[in-house]
Amino acid sequence: MTLGHALRLIIEEYPLARLDPVAGHPLAHVIRKGAPDELRRALGPLGGSFLVKGSPGRGSHWAAVPWLAVFDPAVTTSATRGYYLVYLFPAHREAVHLSLAQGTVTAIREHGPRAGDHLRAAGTRLRDRLSDFSDALPVPAITLGSVGELPEGYEAAHILGVTYDLGALADERRLHADLATGIAAYRALKARGGAKA
Repeated sequence: MTLGHALRLIIEEYPLARLDPVAGHPLAHVIRKGAPDELRRALGPLGGSFLVKGSPGRGSHWAAVPWLAVFDPAVTTSATRGYYLVYLFPAHREAVHLSLAQGTVTAIREHGPRAGDHLRAAGTRLRDRLSDFSDALPVPAITLGSVGELPEGYEAAHILGVTYDLGALADERRLHADLATGIAAYRALKARGGAKA
């Protein structure tokens, strides 16, 4: 399997997989184990001790938006707080977003119904601070095609990134180059004071 193949598999199989129980499902295993393993391999040449996790959902429920994330443990080890690099799989189209994103759950807890506004405003500030990455990671906003606190929070939490349709996932060289750029932006944000500065 390659990174592109793993991403494509999730995009193509997730809609039907959601009709079955998540426990023991082969695609849930791909999201939790196979895809993270491919992402770890792709990260290898970039150095650093990153934590990689994939989530098809929690407990017995499939997520509205599955994800595959890269965490710098010095920043965060969870998608709930801090900032991280993540592949997000929209419900309404055959695509995947590579997103430098902010943690959503902490923002929801701290800001309640104003969490989306808070995350979008913070995202604008952080995007300005990372303006040297805007050409290589040109997508300033994403849509995930699903309503709910978490999917809408993920949309609001996006800072910058790239969106791939299915055809683009065949270009493994591009996927690795964009991942390297995403990691560079992640490191730059950390070096420039993180989310709070």
